[in-house]
Amino acid sequence: MRKKHLPLILLSILLIGIYFQVIIELVVQWWDDPNYSHGFLIPLVSGFFVWKARKKLGTLPTQNSNWGLLVLVAGLELYVVGTAAMEYFSVRFSMVVVVIGLVLYFGGKKFLKTLWFPLVFLAFMIPIPYVIYYSVTFPMQLFSSKLACGFLQLSGLSVMRQGNVIHLPNYSLEVVEACSGLRSLMTLSALGAAMAYMTQKSLVGGVIVFFSSIPIAIGANVFRLVITALGAFLISPKFAEGFLHEASGLVVFLSGLFCLSLVAVAVRQLEKRIVKVE
Repeated sequence: MRKKHLPLILLSILLIGIYFQVIIELVVQWWDDPNYSHGFLIPLVSGFFVWKARKKLGTLPTQNSNWGLLVLVAGLELYVVGTAAMEYFSVRFSMVVVVIGLVLYFGGKKFLKTLWFPLVFLAFMIPIPYVIYYSVTFPMQLFSSKLACGFLQLSGLSVMRQGNVIHLPNYSLEVVEACSGLRSLMTLSALGAAMAYMTQKSLVGGVIVFFSSIPIAIGANVFRLVITALGAFLISPKFAEGFLHEASGLVVFLSGLFCLSLVAVAVRQLEKRIVKVE
């Protein structure tokens, strides 16, 4: 073991001890809350990006940067303030800030420039604050149910909407929190960020791919509601419940991922044509 690595190892062990309980509670929430089950994948994807950059990192000179100490201290202050206020998002987000500070201090600016995306990507593993979650969920329920009702009416089906409840001739479909589309939005936005990083060479292309995940997630959720309503009307009300309902959610999510892939390919091809013209 090189002596120059000893401070990094000791500091890492200390920080793991500080954040051990935070990490355990975060993993428990990933397991218990379906909205954040994608959290298990985020560190793995981030680690994969670091692994892909290993050859480039091996060629970079390491140079300590005092700016890293400032970022590290800022992260620990965020941890202390969040703990005192019992604000879990701040405490968890401070882990990302601390890791960025460690990379910057021990590796230098070039290391951070190479690893900025895998590090920032870790933020997707942190559940959003509940105050934001509940303030966004109900408006999304209303918006999704309104769009779904509009499409059903265009298909010629006699439906009526009251708030987040869609009344079919033989069934009333309630758009509950789980069907608001927020879960798909959080998951697809993380996938959109990863796909933008992997497929796009320009910042503009990456931004387009990332933000396209928002309308795609909303559209996929509305499509799921329409399919569920049609299944409940044409087949059986049981179609809107149980296994079939969950299966439709998986199919629609995969279709959303497919649409996101199409956008990434289209943007990449468009950028190539623009470069050729120039």
